[in-house]
Formats: sequence, C-alpha cells, structure tokens
Amino acid sequence: MLTTFPRQTALLALAGFSLLSSASPGLAHATFENAQAAQDSTYKAVIRIPHGCDGQPTQTVRVTIPEGVIAVKPMPKAGWTLQTTRKSYDRPYTLHGREVKDGVSEIVWSGGQLGDDHYDEFTFQARMTDRLPAQQNVHIPVVQECATARVSWTEIPAAGQDPHALKFPAPGIRIIAANQQVAQHQHHHGGPAAPATQTGQVIRAGDLEITAPWSRATPGGAKVAGGFMRITNRGQSADRLVGGSAEISGVFEVHEMRMDGNVMRMRALEKGLEIKPGETVELKPGSYHVMFIDLKKPLRVGDTVKGTLVFEKAGTVEITYTVQSMSSGGHGHGQHKH
Repeated sequence: MLTTFPRQTALLALAGFSLLSSASPGLAHATFENAQAAQDSTYKAVIRIPHGCDGQPTQTVRVTIPEGVIAVKPMPKAGWTLQTTRKSYDRPYTLHGREVKDGVSEIVWSGGQLGDDHYDEFTFQARMTDRLPAQQNVHIPVVQECATARVSWTEIPAAGQDPHALKFPAPGIRIIAANQQVAQHQHHHGGPAAPATQTGQVIRAGDLEITAPWSRATPGGAKVAGGFMRITNRGQSADRLVGGSAEISGVFEVHEMRMDGNVMRMRALEKGLEIKPGETVELKPGSYHVMFIDLKKPLRVGDTVKGTLVFEKAGTVEITYTVQSMSSGGHGHGQHKH
C-alpha cells in the first residue's frame, strides 16, 4: 500500500521519526548516522549536515575532536578542501602496541556549497579509547560556516540534563563497553538465532549478520515506533526480510519511507526487503525500517524491546532492540527553531 502525508502530519504520526528535508531549512540538527560506538574499537563517524545557515549555503564544516578519540583519519570530499589541526594529547595512549602522544584535534572541510535545499555527509574514522566512559555520551562539536552566518552545534548537556533542552546541541555518540560488542555464535541455516541484548552486538543467522538493532523513545500516547539496524548478506544468494514481531506492538510491518517533492511517501513492502549477496542494507530513520504499530506502551530511553525478524531463507531470528533518545539519528522538523 502507498500512504502519503503532509510533512507535519506525518512526523506527528510517526512519533519522532526523523526526516532531514530541503523544504524546511534550519530545523534539523547535525547528527551522527550511527550514534553508538564501543570502547577500544575503530568507529566510522558519518556526520549528517541537513541544511545551510540562515538561508545561505554552508561553505565550511568544522569538527572538534575531544580527548579520548584518537587516530583520527578524515575522508577527503570531492569539491571540498580538507585540512586538519594536530595537538598533543593530555597523556599518551597505546595503540597496536605503540605509544601515541598526539593526533588530530580539528577537521575542516571548506570551499564547498551546501545549500538549504541539499543534505550531505562528512566522514572520518577514529579509535574510541577506553578512557571514554561506557554508558555515557561523548559529544563532538560541529560548526557550519556560511558567507555571513554560522550555526554552531557545540552545546554539551550537563550531567542529567535533557539534550532536547539545548538549542544547539553538539552531536553525541553513546559509548558502550568493549565486552558488549561481541558477536554471537553462528546458528544453523534457517534456525533461530540467539537475541542480541546490546545494540553493539551482531546476530548471525545463516548467511546474514544483523548489527546494532535499536529503536527511538516515543512521547506518551504514541501508537507507532520504528526499528532500525544494519543487515549484511555474506552468502551467495539473496535473502529477503518478509516480516517479524515485537512484544510491544500489535502489528509489525517492513516499510520504506522517502520524500517525493514536498510529500513524504511511506509504504509497506508487500514482498519484503531484499538483501542481495554481499550487500549491506541499513534500516534507518527516513529510509527502510520496520514499523511497530498499535504500541502497548511508550518506549523509554534504556528500555529493551524483544521481537523477531522473519527471513525467506534464514528463517526466524530473535532480536532485541535498545531504545535510544529521540535525538538519536537526527531531529524532526519543528522540534527546534533557530
């Protein structure tokens, strides 16, 4: 089926789903595509910049690297000039058996033109050390500079403060303990896989790997929520996500969401979602996702949601989603005005 919604109506109906759209400049924050990383792991940071500033194209993006994030390697970007600044660390780190005393402290992409009607991503790789406390967020300030204006996503919440209370919050990454990012044993083809109890885990079922299942907290009274994850097919033939279940909802559907001009179109995938051989499909806000319909209760940060995914070939897979804040993966239109 095909459902069309006006922008604001759709966002209310989806109870916090995030779409970064060209028609509403200045309403969405800079965010990380994957808002979670494990201690002592290499993390690919993809910063999503959804608009310009004050109607002007963004010409420069500055990223400040905090202490505890080391071995930073930014990705060059076509049409942009890349520069880095280095500094000495507060104290040395050990990486691959050698002592590391200094590294990148700032990344600057400049010379581009990212207008309000476009969206772009800026990427770097880094090592998240064990000096970053587990179960806390590390905040990475991002600044957009335009010809005569700038937007500084640099505010860091105090302990216990709701980041939604901030007007210009720095993008955050939730740090999990290294022992939470442990792949589970592979199960026989077609058999049920053991559930993931942490979003950093990988579930293996047949030729499939299901990584980082999560959902977003919902406001009171919400009747729908979404489930997100990455699914990789390591096999030689395609598989297809055709259904599933969630303990907190009466209906489970596999959906696609996309913008068509000024209208958001969302449809249930009647034939399921295909995962081709060697392909990784990301289920994320504003794109493919699973939908929990007729919620039995609101989802709160820190909750876990048990459910299943059903694949044509891999069979039924038990899964556990971790509920993250509504700011994870981006902000919806109308939540903040700048």
